[in-house]
Amino acid sequence: MSVHQGTDQWRGYSDKILSRHLERLAVVYVRQSTMQQVLDHQESTRLQYGLVQRAVALGWSEARVLVLDEDLGQSGATAEGRHGFQRLVAEVGLDHVGLVVGVEMSRLARSSKDWHQLLETCALFGTLIADLDGIYDPSHYNDRLLLGLKGTMSEADLHLLKQRMDQGKRQKARRGELRFALPIGYVWDHAGAMALDPDEQVQHVVRLVFRKFDDLGTLHALVRYLVQQGIELGVRRREGPTKGMLEWRCPKRTTLQALLRNPIYAGAYAYGRRQVDGRKKRPGRPSSGRVARAPQEYHVLLHKHVPAYLTWEQYEQNLARLAANRAHADALGAVRHGPALLAGLVSCGTCNNRLQVRYGGSQTLHSYVCGRSVIDYGGEYCQYLPGEPIDTFVTQWVLKALEPAALTLSLEATARLEHERQELDRLWQQRLERAAYESERAARHYRLVEPEHRLVARQLAKDWEDKLTAQRQLQEDYERFLHTQAQVLSRAEREAIEQLAQNIPALWHASTTLIADRKEMIRQIIQRVIVRAEGLSERLYITIEWVGGGTTAGVTTRPISRTEHLSYYPLLCERIRALAAAGYSTVMITSCLAQEGFRSPKQERALNRQTVIELMRRLGVRQPHRQPRPRLSPHEWRLSELEQELGRANSTLHLWRKRGWLQARWHEPEKCWVVWADETELHRLKARGALSPGEVTHKTWLEAQLAHQMDASRLTNA
Repeated sequence: MSVHQGTDQWRGYSDKILSRHLERLAVVYVRQSTMQQVLDHQESTRLQYGLVQRAVALGWSEARVLVLDEDLGQSGATAEGRHGFQRLVAEVGLDHVGLVVGVEMSRLARSSKDWHQLLETCALFGTLIADLDGIYDPSHYNDRLLLGLKGTMSEADLHLLKQRMDQGKRQKARRGELRFALPIGYVWDHAGAMALDPDEQVQHVVRLVFRKFDDLGTLHALVRYLVQQGIELGVRRREGPTKGMLEWRCPKRTTLQALLRNPIYAGAYAYGRRQVDGRKKRPGRPSSGRVARAPQEYHVLLHKHVPAYLTWEQYEQNLARLAANRAHADALGAVRHGPALLAGLVSCGTCNNRLQVRYGGSQTLHSYVCGRSVIDYGGEYCQYLPGEPIDTFVTQWVLKALEPAALTLSLEATARLEHERQELDRLWQQRLERAAYESERAARHYRLVEPEHRLVARQLAKDWEDKLTAQRQLQEDYERFLHTQAQVLSRAEREAIEQLAQNIPALWHASTTLIADRKEMIRQIIQRVIVRAEGLSERLYITIEWVGGGTTAGVTTRPISRTEHLSYYPLLCERIRALAAAGYSTVMITSCLAQEGFRSPKQERALNRQTVIELMRRLGVRQPHRQPRPRLSPHEWRLSELEQELGRANSTLHLWRKRGWLQARWHEPEKCWVVWADETELHRLKARGALSPGEVTHKTWLEAQLAHQMDASRLTNA
């Protein structure tokens, strides 16, 4: 349709144009969806700019016609980011616009929300809308109905266009012919098929990444290794005038993570790995809402379709390891440097939840805690277990399990070390070869330039010198690498590896073996460790589930706080009564109990004489041939007597004495501590005993010190 034909068609609608419309602006809105359309479909752009003459033919002066072309190359699916459309709505809302002109309604908006917002604003301020079919007044019902229908058709047309394009892409992807940006190590060949990068060094680095992740086990350790060895990743540029050129970049965590998660390295052609989820889209971010999908949810997944760097089983193992390394309650977690050997492996034998690791105490001791009930429901701890006895029990069985593999371990360790050093040397040789090529190439460029053209010759000479300097520096780095790591193991190194591998306990306890190394060894052969405590007693029932099947069950002991919680406490009491009835002295009773295997609650040593005397006192058993105890001064108490008076454990009273909270002295005749405490002091000690450890503040300690100084003279006189 020509401009004149359009003007003749619009003459029938001139009765809608009033003087108040001509007093305001006529806005010509120009938009095309993509920059490719702007470049390739220039006739459409000219047609939209030609609407200025149509507005002039309808009565507007050319000076009163405003062209809004800020949205060229912007999609009409949303108003976000379309500054021209937003300016149009603002101008209409300010009552500055009498007529809005566009080729068709889809140019203004392909979203019913944005389209009806414009219609409401135009109807409110009496603004007309015109396209190639005619002029419409949004305040009239028939025109409003027609404009609404056109807007709905425009939105539906966008949906159909997207659907046809998406189905076409999927159909092409099902044949494995849809092209997309390829990851590191792959290129599109001349036949349109995926192929390995022709650069040998690029392939070598990609294979090294997968091999070292299998050895190290964590993404962070992989990044550290590549940085320490000075290994860079070869990346092909995806856009610009140097598209397809190879450049070397430092390894980055996100790049390596994407490399490990991409199924193309396992030989699979995949389309639809990240799909749009409308529930997660955010305003202002059109590309948001994409979420990663599982392989079974991909639109297309063609196995064995492209050259592979690893097998599909290895790819799935890498995904499982990345998932297990996450710091989640239901995940195994990555190996860390804390002293807890079984972090992530221990499960509660009561509720089957994974136990957490807690560190604390003056010696930074670790414990395994089942606190799911506390965290989720505000309840009580299911189990709170010391970590050292559990680690010791499992370590013993791990060392026994590794003994038959001593020779195999030594041979594999030697082979792996030699192979790794050969791979690194090969990588260095490739880097040296590339540096030599770059310097030779710069030399050829310099030799081909005309000598008289000194402006170019000086720059090419500088480039040649830079390449030679980089080559010389790389050669020096390679010589330092050879000095620190020989390519072939020496005889002494081989013998050291064999000796360590044949003596597994020595290798395990060697100072060069890190905690993380021990944890990694345990995870290679143990799948889970189930622990259940026998009430408050010292007995722990442990079940080891080995990788590949099979279990080992056993019992170990843990330190506890009270003697009466010992599992053999009734037997111990009966034995003490029997020995005392037989006329044994306390020294003899203590010796007999030690020989019979009775241990203290801390499980560190046998029961001592003081504990035996205390047990006999509790049981009401008289000590045979015991001489009467000497009388003490008024208000003096033995610790055993004060323990009964205050209802506190003997260990607690000793702790108070060490902190200076008790006025105690050493009683030489009885070889024991004696505490002075009158009625006031007893009342103060009982009040202190009612406090929790966290409530004994520094102020309480100062009060105890003042009381000690005030009564020091009283104790000395006594």
